[in-house]
Amino acid sequence: MKTTFYGHACFAVQIKNRTLLFDPFITPNELAKSIDVNQVPADYILITHGHSDHLADAVTIAKRTGAPIIAPFEVARWCEKQGAPKIHPVNHGGAAKLDVCSARLVNAIHSSSLPDGSYGGNPGGFVVESSEGNFYYAGDTALTMDMKLIPEFTKLKFAVLPVGDNFTMGPAEAARAADFVKAGQVLGVHFDTFPPIKIDHAAAIEIFAKQGKKLYLLKPGESHDF
Repeated sequence: MKTTFYGHACFAVQIKNRTLLFDPFITPNELAKSIDVNQVPADYILITHGHSDHLADAVTIAKRTGAPIIAPFEVARWCEKQGAPKIHPVNHGGAAKLDVCSARLVNAIHSSSLPDGSYGGNPGGFVVESSEGNFYYAGDTALTMDMKLIPEFTKLKFAVLPVGDNFTMGPAEAARAADFVKAGQVLGVHFDTFPPIKIDHAAAIEIFAKQGKKLYLLKPGESHDF
C-alpha cells in the first residue's frame, strides 16, 4: 500500500486505483513548501476532527477533485457549508462503505472545534479495511485502552500514529499504542510542524525499535510502501 506523507498529519494511501487523502493541512505548513496542493490527488478525503491543522486544504482539494469528504457529522456539514461538493458524514462505530475499502470512525481522546469556533463534534480515528490490507489512523489522540479493541476485529498491516507529544501522544505512548493495536510498522505523524511538537527523530525511532517495531518518520513528499 503506497503511502505518501504530505507533512504534519496529512498523508495519502493508495488502494487499487483510488487515493485516500487524510487530514489535508499543506498550504499553511512551512515544512510542506515543496508540495503543490494543486497537484495532490484525492478520490476520498477523510478528516478526523475540526481543527484547522487537519482540514485547512480540504474544501479546496474537494472542489478541484470532486472527492467526497468523509468526516464526523459536524465537520462534514461544516465543510459542506464552505462549498465542498460532496460529503459523507459518519459517527463513532459507523463505517463509510467505499468502492475499494471501508473506513470506520473509532474513538480518539482530543478536542474538536472548527476554524470559525463552532462546535466540531467528537474527534476520531479511522480503521480502514480493504482487500489489499488494513490500517489504523489514530488521528490526534492520547493513549487509550479503546485501542485494544481494534485488533479483536481487524488485523493491521500498519498504523499511523501521532508522535509529537504536547497536543497528542509522544513517542513512548505511541509505541505502547502500537502494542495495543498489534502493529509492527508505524508511520509517525503530527511532529516537528510547530516548536512544541518538535521531536528527536533518532530517540523516537529507538523507542519503537526496543519494542521490535519500525517507526517511519518521512519528510513531506516522501512515500513508503507498506
